[in-house]
Amino acid sequence: MSAPLVWLPFDPSVLDDPPAGLRYQVVDPTAEVPDTVGEVAFYVPPYQVGPRVAEVLDRMSSLRVVQTMTAGVDNIRDRIPQGVTLCSGRGIHDTSTAELAVTLVLASLRGLPGLVRAQDRHEWTPGWRPALADKRVLIVGYGAVGAAVEARLAPFEVEVVKVARSERDGVRTIDDLPSLLPDADVVILVVPLTADTRGLVDAAFLARMKDGALLVNLARGPVVVTDDLVAALSTGRIHAAVDVVDPEPLPEDHPLWDVPNLLVSPHVGGASSAMWPRAHRLVRDQLHRFAGGGPLANVVTGEY
Repeated sequence: MSAPLVWLPFDPSVLDDPPAGLRYQVVDPTAEVPDTVGEVAFYVPPYQVGPRVAEVLDRMSSLRVVQTMTAGVDNIRDRIPQGVTLCSGRGIHDTSTAELAVTLVLASLRGLPGLVRAQDRHEWTPGWRPALADKRVLIVGYGAVGAAVEARLAPFEVEVVKVARSERDGVRTIDDLPSLLPDADVVILVVPLTADTRGLVDAAFLARMKDGALLVNLARGPVVVTDDLVAALSTGRIHAAVDVVDPEPLPEDHPLWDVPNLLVSPHVGGASSAMWPRAHRLVRDQLHRFAGGGPLANVVTGEY
């Protein structure tokens, strides 16, 4: 009986010590689907999971495990065949996403977009801007990424309030948000996209934010009701910095481009040099667990 086949989006040599009891094939299903598709037991899709990446799952009759390189699995979860284990890339993007969270907060508070535009115009524009120091920062979705954000905020002399789905020591629940929002200077969203978090940030949520507060979205675009965000920003009462939007990519004529007090980055939270070493380590460790018959990490649903 042949060894289980693993499809990887990168050369197995980058894994340093891949288990020897498996077969490896480097495949990009968006370019070509090899005839071995029915033999695949362990599938690591490309980082960008598009429709063609998910469609190939239906042809994998031997599939046992899908290991994504994204922390969120909302774009592939519904396509996982019954009996197949789905594992997320939780941990791969914590560092990079947390770095961007702090970058967006600092850039927004200190007015960096305006300074860059002034530089382009060759204008010297000194002025007063708020600092991050002494602010109350609300982290909504306090998991691995939220903890990484908190660690990077520690030197900035802020008060961090942590919010998650379930209450635990030092962590409030999402049900507490109505009472927490009026006192928060910065609200950072790092929740997964679920039925409960879709549309979490609506007109009522935004109305509870204090004047001048900053909303930072590093979760998923649909966590925020786009029309409600446009309306809130149009008043000039609050600010926002978003790495994710709904729809995505943002159409050229979308009103979000022109509302005041908004900084947009094009979904680059995980796309940095920090991603690949962590992705390779996770995939390597998962393959060793798989080859040895041990329990997998980051299991989302199913059995193997």
